Parts: sequence; structure tokens; C-alpha cells
Amino acid sequence: MVGDDTILEANRPQLVSVEVSLPRLHESWDGFRIAQLSDLHYDAYFSVVPLRKAVEIVNRLQPDLVVLTGDFVTSPVSASRRLKRNAAAAIEPCAQLLSQLHASSGILAALGNHDLSTNAARIIDVLQSHAIPVLRNRSVSIAREGQRLWFAGVDDVLQGTPDLEQALEGIPQAEPVVLLAHEPDWADYVARYPVDLQLSGHSHGGQIRLPLVGAPYLPELGRKYPRGLRRIGSLALYTNVGVGTIRIPMRLNCPPEVTQITLRAGVLSRR
Repeated sequence: MVGDDTILEANRPQLVSVEVSLPRLHESWDGFRIAQLSDLHYDAYFSVVPLRKAVEIVNRLQPDLVVLTGDFVTSPVSASRRLKRNAAAAIEPCAQLLSQLHASSGILAALGNHDLSTNAARIIDVLQSHAIPVLRNRSVSIAREGQRLWFAGVDDVLQGTPDLEQALEGIPQAEPVVLLAHEPDWADYVARYPVDLQLSGHSHGGQIRLPLVGAPYLPELGRKYPRGLRRIGSLALYTNVGVGTIRIPMRLNCPPEVTQITLRAGVLSRR
């Protein structure tokens, strides 16, 4: 039987703080703080509750940058193309809420598979009209004391046309790169490229995690690295378990997450 705690857990986002060492990071960037939200799956009844709370948590943190790693809306199961496109309408209230986020270097976003399955063009237009640039096979840089830190993003791996080489085009080989890519298991491919940190979501951490069993279900490309901090060669990967829920508005042993990622130069990654 499902208890009240299983339902209420979905409304109680937790702050997870990690420190990540990037060997190519210049000392001027040491301590740069990124707040990550993922898998919002906005709806007016359920996911909006933890999202409002997550926005409050982020703003209390006063991060340097906020990144959003996809699935702003939910694509209906076995629905017509028209109904799927209509589902993208949820981006309007979602973007209004996200526009309340504050960070000194702004907000950056990448798309997820549900965004591509509905109406990616509309989602991009609405986000960017709320001062949230979407990185779709492209990159931007932030400068500090004459040193640049690059943020790249790719189209969704499952539903889109990701082009990592295009996203990294023009980035000097020696300068550090943080990649926004919705599906975490793509890190095995990304590790072949000069990328220092990949930030992902998609898995929801399973959303339901059973004692001794773990997650009964994980999605494609979210099974190998479903949550937390990992190292794949020289690449650091962090998988956020998401803010919203999908299909059922419940979480068990897997609360919604706001991640604070502090970048470090020349120190070990630690939680």
C-alpha cells in the first residue's frame, strides 16, 4: 500500500551539494557555484509544487549560474501528434516560474527527450523569451579575470540530433568545458572529447527506489549512471534525479533534487 510519505516525498526537494575538481580549471574559477535543476515535467497540480520550492532553494543559495538539463514538459504516452504538441503549452507557466531564478551569470538550458517529443521550437522560443538561452549543439563562454569557462549543450540524444563536435566548435583545446546533455549514459561517448564535466538528468534516479533492490525501472540511456557523481576517465559526470515526476506523482527513497555544484581547481572531487 502506498503511504502518505510516498506522495509527500515528491513535494520535498532536497539540496545536494558536491565539489568537483576540473584539472583544466584556472584558479580564478575555483569556487564557482552552479545550481542544477532537471526533469521539471511541469504540470499545474503536482510537479509545480516541488518546482516552486526548488526555485526558493536556488535563490537562497545565490549561485553563480543556474543550469536546467531538460524535460520541461511531459509528452503523453501513446497520444496523437496533435496532443503531444499541445502538451508543450505547459512551457508557458513553467518558464514564468523559472524566470524567478536569480544567478549572477544567468541561466542556461538544454532540451530533454520529452521536449523534443512535443514541440521543441515552441519550448525554445518561450524559454529564450524569458532570458533562458537554450544550448542546442552550441556553446557560450563566461570570462573571469581574463580566463574563460565554456558551457556547451547538445540536442537530446534519444529524440534529437546531438552534434557534440558542432557544440564544441571554436573552443580552444586548453579551456575547460561543462556540457549540458540530458541523458547521462551518453557520457561514455562524451569522454572521448575534451569535456571536463557533463551535467545530466533524465533518469529521475528511478523515482521509486526499493530497499535492497534499487530502482525497478530506469529509462534508456539512464541506466548505467542513474544518479550522483561519477568519473569516466578524465570526464566528471553528475546526474541529477530531477524535480518533477512522470506518470505517477510519487517518489520513494528518491526525493526531488536541487544540486549545488562547486567547481574546484586542483582538489579531489568530493560530496
